[in-house]
Amino acid sequence: ALSAAASGFQVRAFDATTVKEPGKTGSLWRIHYSVNLPSLRCDHFGITRTEGAGSGESFKRFPIREGDFVLAGRGYSTAPGIAYAAAAGGRVAVRADTGSLTLSRPEGGRFDLLGAARSLSRPGVAGCWPAVAGEREQAVSGRLCALRKSEEATRVAQDKIRKKARRNGRKVKPETLEYAKCVILFTTFPEDGFPAEAVLEWHRLRWQVELVFKRFKSLARLGHLPKRGDDSARAWLYGKLLTALIAEKLVAHAAAVSPWGYELARAKGAQPLA
Repeated sequence: ALSAAASGFQVRAFDATTVKEPGKTGSLWRIHYSVNLPSLRCDHFGITRTEGAGSGESFKRFPIREGDFVLAGRGYSTAPGIAYAAAAGGRVAVRADTGSLTLSRPEGGRFDLLGAARSLSRPGVAGCWPAVAGEREQAVSGRLCALRKSEEATRVAQDKIRKKARRNGRKVKPETLEYAKCVILFTTFPEDGFPAEAVLEWHRLRWQVELVFKRFKSLARLGHLPKRGDDSARAWLYGKLLTALIAEKLVAHAAAVSPWGYELARAKGAQPLA
């Protein structure tokens, strides 16, 4: 699938991570990050607070161009963000937020998301249905692609939902546990050449950007913000990111060069070629 990146469009993966200032009252910062695939090179990043207008995860945090094929997680599953990407000429494959993303049928009427999820009767079965995300001027036509998880993956996902509900003192809705049995994506990737199985396989590559965050926080200690105050915190974060990106570039450059491993010397009596 990655060979398609050389066929007129660019595959990108979007994600965000948070960094906290020290102390109980330390502020949280969010790093918005985009990588090209398969090179894993950063093509855009930004830093915002975690609260306030324009600070959340959104396609609007990134420049999107004609020919961009973007992979993103559930945090990007909003009608305004999807409409922004479509207006810019980009294609998206985003994990659907079953609780907030409004979906309808192309011919009109509510899309039966629960019915679609329940129709996938056994693990490994994939389904695909035409759908419209958003309403009125934000409506974007696409497809809903879903895959039934394995029994073990379902159990882990449902246990996580139940634990979170207990911590927050909430009751789990039955449909939430049903949705947890599936991986559900909304995509505007063209159907010609991108069947449901291909879209789902592509979306798995989004985890590469999360591995980038793990490397940054482990090697560059990006997750340990020592500064206090907005200006110093922002400067420290930009400095750390710049250092990490330069290091990645140097490693990539070194890997592309094959040294001889010894000093070259002309053989005795050798004559230059005519």
